[in-house]
Amino acid sequence: MSSLRFRWLAIVGLVSGLLGWLANWLTTRNGYGTPTLPLTSLVTTAVIIGITLVFGRRVLRWTNGRRDRPLDPILATRTLVLAQACAYAGAVSLGWHAGIFVDQVTLLAVRSSTAPLWGSVALMVGGMVMIVVGLVVENFCRLPPDHDATGTAEREEGEYA
Repeated sequence: MSSLRFRWLAIVGLVSGLLGWLANWLTTRNGYGTPTLPLTSLVTTAVIIGITLVFGRRVLRWTNGRRDRPLDPILATRTLVLAQACAYAGAVSLGWHAGIFVDQVTLLAVRSSTAPLWGSVALMVGGMVMIVVGLVVENFCRLPPDHDATGTAEREEGEYA
């Protein structure tokens, strides 16, 4: 499995930012509400981040030498996939709400409420935290270059558990 590429995260963020800006531009100019997630979605984001960190910690403990029992390879693979999905979901959320934020800033002169603006900022921060946690937990899943599951030196550097 390949590791996350910052370039792809940036591309996903930029594309979702452009789509978010366009969606906000279309909806607000036609009398509809701002297309942001509700602030309660930060609770869901926190739960996803917590689950990712719990599974990542289990893999990290095993890779750091606490091998009193074997690591389930399915758990390690699912943890890696969860970490990468967390990072990509964070990039989408960050980009989408950054696009909305940019459009909302231009509307400050004609709007009396700044609630969509601050909601976008909060959801952008949540997206950034998801990206960081995804990258950190992905790093937890890397094996040292001189070890594999049996302790022999056959894996290449950066290979996953």
